[in-house]
Amino acid sequence: MSESAFPDQDGRFSDRLIVSSDFARDFARMRGEGWRVDEIYPADEPHSAILSRAGESAHLSSMPDAGEPSDRLPAFQAEFILTRSAADGGEGRAGMRYRDLIPSRLGGRYIASHITIAEGGPVDDWVHYHGVAFQMIFVRSGWVRVVYEDQGEPFVMHAGEMVLQPPYIRHRVLESSPGLEVIEIGCPALHKTFSDHEMQLPNGIGQDRTFSGQHFLHSAIDDRDAGLMDATGGLADARIVSAATRFEPHVGELVFGFVLEGAARLDFGDGAALGPADAFVIQPGEAWAIADASADFRLLHVTTAQMPERIPGSPAKSA
Repeated sequence: MSESAFPDQDGRFSDRLIVSSDFARDFARMRGEGWRVDEIYPADEPHSAILSRAGESAHLSSMPDAGEPSDRLPAFQAEFILTRSAADGGEGRAGMRYRDLIPSRLGGRYIASHITIAEGGPVDDWVHYHGVAFQMIFVRSGWVRVVYEDQGEPFVMHAGEMVLQPPYIRHRVLESSPGLEVIEIGCPALHKTFSDHEMQLPNGIGQDRTFSGQHFLHSAIDDRDAGLMDATGGLADARIVSAATRFEPHVGELVFGFVLEGAARLDFGDGAALGPADAFVIQPGEAWAIADASADFRLLHVTTAQMPERIPGSPAKSA
């Protein structure tokens, strides 16, 4: 590691830039020495974090020239993407394993991750929130216990269930089953995760609380309305497709599919065979279809409308 110091507005050298050749190792070491996490990014393969201890702060980074996430959403760049299940993953935040399902990030507009926790048990997480315009999580297999701001006591999400995490809602992952698998979709791809060191969760139940115009949602998804359109104010929709289906051109941005189980053929372009854990993105304005679906075929299908130009401002947190 190498370090350099930067003076604050009073001329004191209280902030340090620590350039690391192994972010995960040095991040774990600093937390073991009593440093607490204030910010970290990106979630799937963290390379930068702000940590603090006893009035001192430090910026740990393995990519100090990468620049910080912006509140302005990058321009949407539509393209067809097919990601096979054999693709490798990397170590992400809180020890979770992330597999990138949209490698190009569609210009930085979207991220989709296949997240796994192999061992199960307590998760090394803390109360945090995200600077995002949209974020949903779907459980493919196993279970995970979570707690959210103003949503009452911790609860367990089972396979087939999802949550909409509105912008800036405080939450924490508590524990999981061995072999937990979730699909997480967010906008924009690069965003900060912030810690809230003051809020204790659970903190009771809010009265019809909205977060930047969105409502928290915990719901099962099937081939009918899961409530996502209403909860996001029309920004996103999600369904399970379990049979051969033709889809008309989408008016909006993201058209995303992840094969939960079974096999089928993607009828788009030259066509492609689909199997478990394969994922794809179709350009908006293009018709496509699922054909030759097996009896056990199940596809998570997520679409979004035109997104705002910026990440919404952070709302005041509840007491």
